[in-house]
Amino acid sequence: MGAADLVPGVSGGTVALVTRIYPRLLSTLNAGSEAATLLLRGRVGAAGGVLRKVDWWFIVSLAVGAVMSVAALAGVIERLLVEQPVRTAAVFFGLMAGAVGAAARLFRRPAFSHLLIAAAVGAVAFWGFGFQSAAVSDPSWWAFFLAGALGVCAFILPGVSGSFVLLSIGMYQPVIGALTGPDVPALAVLALGLAIGLGSFSRLLNVLLARFHDRLLAVMIGLMVGSFRILWPWPHGLGDENGAGATVLSAPGPDVFVPLVLSLVSAGSVTALVRWADKDRPPVP
Repeated sequence: MGAADLVPGVSGGTVALVTRIYPRLLSTLNAGSEAATLLLRGRVGAAGGVLRKVDWWFIVSLAVGAVMSVAALAGVIERLLVEQPVRTAAVFFGLMAGAVGAAARLFRRPAFSHLLIAAAVGAVAFWGFGFQSAAVSDPSWWAFFLAGALGVCAFILPGVSGSFVLLSIGMYQPVIGALTGPDVPALAVLALGLAIGLGSFSRLLNVLLARFHDRLLAVMIGLMVGSFRILWPWPHGLGDENGAGATVLSAPGPDVFVPLVLSLVSAGSVTALVRWADKDRPPVP
C-alpha cells in the first residue's frame, strides 16, 4: 500500500482490495474512529473497551510495512519516473488492469446492473481525471484542512490517488511546500483534516460495504477503470513532479513493444498472484 501511494493514479486502497484485506482495514479504521469520538465526549471507559477490540497486530504491521515500503522505494520509483516514464507507467497500467480483474472476482452476486454502474462511474472518473487546477497561492487554513480530508479519503478508496486529488484541487504544491518548510501550523491543520477525513470516510465505507457490497464494489471498479487515464504511458508517462502531462492522452510513440510486454506481464502477475492466494480460501460469502 505504501508503494502504491507513491504513484499518481494508484492508491493503497486498490492494493487492499485486491489482497482481500479491505473489509478488515475498514473495520479496524472504523473502530479507531469510534474510540476517538468517545474520547472526545469524555467517555474514557467506553473508548478503552472499543480500543481493546482493535486488531492491533494487523494495523501496526500494515503501517510499518507501508512506511518501510515508502522509505525503500520512494527514491527508486521517483528515478524510474524520470528516466523511464513510459515503461514505468506501462508497468502500473498493467498492474491496475490486473487489479480490475481481481476485484471483479469479489462480487457476491454478479449482475448486469453492476457492469452498468462500473461503466458509468468509469466514464465519469475518466473524464474527471482530465482536470487539474492551478496551484492555490497563499492557501488559507481551511484549504489545508480540505486537502488533508480529501487526500486521505483517496488513500483508502481504490482507483483514486491522493497525490492526484491534491493536484486536482491545486493543493499539491502548497502541501509539499508545507512539508519541506516545515510550516508547522499548516501541517497541524492538514493532520486534523487527515484524522477527521479518515475516521468519517472509513465509517461511511464500512456501512456501505456491509449494506451494498456489490454496488459499492462496482463503483470502486469504475474508479479503477477511470484511473487508466492517469496511467496511460504516452506521451509523458505519469507526468513530471507536478503531474504535468499525466492526463494528456496521445497515440503510442515509437517505444511500444517493451511497454506493451511490461503491461501484459504486470497484469498477468497480479492475476496469477491473486489466484494463488485464493487457492485455499473459502468463496466470498
